[in-house]
Amino acid sequence: MGTKTTRIHEVATDAQRALLLIISSTSDTQSQQERRAEELSALVDTMAVVVDRIEYVTLRTPNSTTLIGSGKVAEIEAIIKESAVDLAIFEMPLSPRIQRNLEEIWGCAVIDRDEVILQIFADRAQTKEAVLQIELARLEYSLPRLTRKWTHLSRQRGGMRGTRDAGETQLEMDRRQISDKILQLKAQLSKVVTQRAVQRSQRIESSIPVGAIVGYTNSGKSSLLNALTDAGVFVEDKLFATLDPTTRTVKLPGGEEILLSDTVGFVSNLPHNLVEAFKSTLEEAIYADFLIIVCDASSPDMISNYTTTVEVLEELGATDKPAIVLANKIDKLEDDFAVSRLRSLYSPVIESSIVTGVGLDLLVNEITELLKSLRPLSTYLIPTDRHDLVAHLHRWGQVQQIEYTEVGISVKARIDGRYQGPLLEYLQ
Repeated sequence: MGTKTTRIHEVATDAQRALLLIISSTSDTQSQQERRAEELSALVDTMAVVVDRIEYVTLRTPNSTTLIGSGKVAEIEAIIKESAVDLAIFEMPLSPRIQRNLEEIWGCAVIDRDEVILQIFADRAQTKEAVLQIELARLEYSLPRLTRKWTHLSRQRGGMRGTRDAGETQLEMDRRQISDKILQLKAQLSKVVTQRAVQRSQRIESSIPVGAIVGYTNSGKSSLLNALTDAGVFVEDKLFATLDPTTRTVKLPGGEEILLSDTVGFVSNLPHNLVEAFKSTLEEAIYADFLIIVCDASSPDMISNYTTTVEVLEELGATDKPAIVLANKIDKLEDDFAVSRLRSLYSPVIESSIVTGVGLDLLVNEITELLKSLRPLSTYLIPTDRHDLVAHLHRWGQVQQIEYTEVGISVKARIDGRYQGPLLEYLQ
């Protein structure tokens, strides 16, 4: 087992400070360890906790009691006492038993990456559905961890917005009470999800094409929606700035309209219960006609982040849809090879900078061409007494030209294949 330490910076004595623990195998490279540390640091920063220092620990054989073994536990204990940090955060998931054991030895809160993400989601959830989903996920996570120093620390912080009851009462609730609460939340969530399904079905039945903006967290999805629609979606240079989906109308240069939905950002190794909790949010991608996959070209992990996005889409069953890949933040590009590698994995790839506006015209043109392939322009010669079919085209399609002739009504229009049935015999 090996270890190395990175000291971050001095912090104010009244700020909550964290020691990050990056556990690696002997096969992990230094760059891999550092990138994992960078992402965990960004997550912790989003959680409003200051990273005081980082410990890199190479683990050959996991210890069932403490994960890292007694010798390393003693080393870390000395570091914690010297630094007087408030909590130790592991980059990998911990069992409840290991958490309890380490908290008793170190005398500080011990949490893992999963709990950091849960905390961020709890802080940022806004809609009723998101609040319910997060409270459910937190209770399911805390059920085997009822007596925790981190629970106490959360109470000192004042609880979570939208989930105060769960944060403030975990120490008082026994397993039966938590289990009952979980059942209540699932029932409430079922009703909310049903309401969302009705709203979504109304959009699906609309003649307007629907696109979903997906991608790794903090890649620029909300910024893209704002740039194309003036949606005013909250944007921040932090992970998981957006948790609640937003849908807005975009008018294309040719006059056609589409609906674009922003979605929660993906992240590698997302806690399973959060994948399930946000399934209805991520299902925006399932019901969309096409996808815009946003990648952060300035990130050294752009390719692996793109791969994570594709894996999540595969889990959702949404990889059969046409997609446009947007390599965003090209103005901050440090590695040209990464974009070339992305082009080898997928086409089309559009290089852009949402901040400067570079590439947005190309994106809009690509969306227009994609829609043409999805809904090709067709001509129908409709009998003069079948105005109901003309109305059908107006309702479910996008009519471009109508001409009344001696032999019938000539209509040029784009219409989704699912609504084309009664028109097929009149297709020219």
